[in-house]
Amino acid sequence: MIALDSSVLIAYLSGTRDGMTDAVDVALVERQACLPPVVLTELTSDPRLSSDVAALFRSLPLLDVLDGYWSRAGELRARLLARGHKARLADTLIAQSCVDHEVGLITLDRDFRHFVRPGGLRLLP
Repeated sequence: MIALDSSVLIAYLSGTRDGMTDAVDVALVERQACLPPVVLTELTSDPRLSSDVAALFRSLPLLDVLDGYWSRAGELRARLLARGHKARLADTLIAQSCVDHEVGLITLDRDFRHFVRPGGLRLLP
Protein backbone atom coordinates (compact mmCIF):
# COMPACT_ATOMS: atom_id res chain seq x y z
CA MET A 1 0.00 0.00 0.00
CA ILE A 2 1.01 3.61 -0.61
CA ALA A 3 -0.47 6.47 1.39
CA LEU A 4 -1.44 9.67 -0.38
CA ASP A 5 -1.40 13.13 1.19
CA SER A 6 -3.88 15.90 0.49
CA SER A 7 -1.29 18.11 -1.20
CA VAL A 8 -0.42 15.62 -3.91
CA LEU A 9 -4.02 14.52 -4.49
CA ILE A 10 -5.09 18.13 -4.97
CA ALA A 11 -2.25 18.68 -7.45
CA TYR A 12 -3.12 15.44 -9.25
CA LEU A 13 -6.80 16.36 -9.59
CA SER A 14 -5.93 19.87 -10.77
CA GLY A 15 -4.04 18.39 -13.71
CA THR A 16 -0.46 18.89 -12.54
CA ARG A 17 1.81 16.32 -14.16
CA ASP A 18 5.21 15.62 -12.64
CA GLY A 19 6.99 12.74 -10.95
CA MET A 20 4.89 12.97 -7.81
CA THR A 21 1.52 13.07 -9.54
CA ASP A 22 2.68 10.30 -11.88
CA ALA A 23 3.36 8.22 -8.77
CA VAL A 24 -0.19 8.95 -7.57
CA ASP A 25 -1.53 7.81 -10.94
CA VAL A 26 0.39 4.53 -10.72
CA ALA A 27 -0.76 3.94 -7.12
CA LEU A 28 -4.39 4.54 -8.12
CA VAL A 29 -4.25 2.39 -11.26
CA GLU A 30 -2.51 -0.46 -9.43
CA ARG A 31 -4.98 -0.17 -6.52
CA GLN A 32 -2.14 0.46 -4.07
CA ALA A 33 -3.39 3.88 -2.91
CA CYS A 34 -4.74 4.35 0.58
CA LEU A 35 -5.46 7.30 2.85
CA PRO A 36 -4.60 8.08 6.42
CA PRO A 37 -7.95 9.01 8.05
CA VAL A 38 -6.85 12.62 8.60
CA VAL A 39 -6.26 13.03 4.86
CA LEU A 40 -9.83 11.95 4.12
CA THR A 41 -11.03 14.52 6.66
CA GLU A 42 -8.89 17.27 5.11
CA LEU A 43 -10.05 16.47 1.57
CA THR A 44 -13.75 16.20 2.34
CA SER A 45 -13.70 19.44 4.39
CA ASP A 46 -13.75 21.55 1.22
CA PRO A 47 -17.31 22.91 0.85
CA ARG A 48 -16.75 23.24 -2.92
CA LEU A 49 -15.80 19.59 -3.34
CA SER A 50 -17.90 17.85 -5.98
CA SER A 51 -19.81 14.76 -4.97
CA ASP A 52 -17.95 12.72 -7.63
CA VAL A 53 -14.53 13.65 -6.24
CA ALA A 54 -15.74 13.09 -2.67
CA ALA A 55 -16.93 9.63 -3.73
CA LEU A 56 -13.49 8.91 -5.21
CA PHE A 57 -11.80 9.87 -1.95
CA ARG A 58 -14.23 7.78 0.09
CA SER A 59 -13.64 4.76 -2.16
CA LEU A 60 -9.95 4.58 -1.22
CA PRO A 61 -8.99 2.24 1.62
CA LEU A 62 -8.30 3.92 4.96
CA LEU A 63 -5.44 3.05 7.28
CA ASP A 64 -6.84 1.75 10.56
CA VAL A 65 -6.11 3.56 13.81
CA LEU A 66 -4.14 1.02 15.83
CA ASP A 67 -4.06 0.64 19.60
CA GLY A 68 -1.72 3.20 21.16
CA TYR A 69 -1.84 5.43 18.07
CA TRP A 70 -2.76 8.60 19.94
CA SER A 71 0.07 8.20 22.46
CA ARG A 72 2.62 7.36 19.77
CA ALA A 73 1.53 10.40 17.75
CA GLY A 74 1.94 12.64 20.80
CA GLU A 75 5.40 11.23 21.48
CA LEU A 76 6.39 11.69 17.84
CA ARG A 77 5.22 15.29 17.86
CA ALA A 78 7.09 15.94 21.10
CA ARG A 79 10.33 14.59 19.54
CA LEU A 80 9.98 16.91 16.56
CA LEU A 81 9.11 19.94 18.64
CA ALA A 82 12.08 19.24 20.94
CA ARG A 83 14.32 19.35 17.86
CA GLY A 84 12.87 22.73 16.90
CA HIS A 85 10.92 21.43 13.91
CA LYS A 86 7.44 22.40 12.88
CA ALA A 87 5.06 19.57 13.70
CA ARG A 88 1.50 20.42 12.76
CA LEU A 89 -1.01 18.17 14.44
CA ALA A 90 -2.57 16.92 11.19
CA ASP A 91 0.86 16.18 9.71
CA THR A 92 1.84 14.29 12.86
CA LEU A 93 -1.30 12.18 12.72
CA ILE A 94 -0.74 11.41 9.03
CA ALA A 95 2.90 10.48 9.62
CA GLN A 96 2.03 8.25 12.57
CA SER A 97 -0.62 6.41 10.53
CA CYS A 98 1.96 5.69 7.84
CA VAL A 99 4.62 4.59 10.34
CA ASP A 100 2.17 2.31 12.16
CA HIS A 101 1.27 0.55 8.92
CA GLU A 102 4.79 0.66 7.44
CA VAL A 103 3.56 2.37 4.27
CA GLY A 104 5.32 5.10 2.36
CA LEU A 105 3.74 8.51 1.84
CA ILE A 106 3.50 10.51 -1.37
CA THR A 107 3.27 14.21 -0.58
CA LEU A 108 4.24 17.62 -1.88
CA ASP A 109 4.41 19.03 1.66
CA ARG A 110 8.07 19.47 2.58
CA ASP A 111 7.26 19.58 6.30
CA PHE A 112 6.98 15.79 6.27
CA ARG A 113 10.75 15.48 5.77
CA HIS A 114 11.16 16.19 9.50
CA PHE A 115 9.27 12.99 10.33
CA VAL A 116 11.74 10.75 8.48
CA ARG A 117 14.59 10.45 10.97
CA PRO A 118 12.93 10.70 14.36
CA GLY A 119 9.72 8.96 13.35
CA GLY A 120 10.67 6.47 10.67
CA LEU A 121 8.37 7.90 8.00
CA ARG A 122 9.17 6.73 4.45
CA LEU A 123 8.60 9.36 1.78
CA LEU A 124 7.95 8.26 -1.80
CA PRO A 125 8.88 8.26 -4.63
